[in-house]
Amino acid sequence: MIDHFNLPVSNVSKSFEFYTQVLALLGYKPLFQDQDAFGFGQNHWQFGIYPVTGVITPLHIAFRAADRTQVDEFFAVAVQSGAESNGKPGSREQYGPGYYAAYVLDYDGHNIEAVYRSG
Repeated sequence: MIDHFNLPVSNVSKSFEFYTQVLALLGYKPLFQDQDAFGFGQNHWQFGIYPVTGVITPLHIAFRAADRTQVDEFFAVAVQSGAESNGKPGSREQYGPGYYAAYVLDYDGHNIEAVYRSG
């Protein structure tokens, strides 16, 4: 449905380091830079960050994981990198059969999720 998505951040350098670490666990890597913006993806740009000044309205974005282990690793590395836990890895059957996810709040309060759907 969505080809790519850009997320506003207050400190692009700090966010670039964070997203480089946690997205690598899900198979994504930095692919390009356009001025102060950065794009991540597997084969093409799928997710980007760009700097803004002023108030940032936190958003929720979920990244697909290949299995439960990737969700667990995403959560561990994100929290070690300074993100705040917003939901430890676990089943979330209320969102559908086989829904396994973890949530963290990044430096700007964005609710970042890694999700694996086995059902």
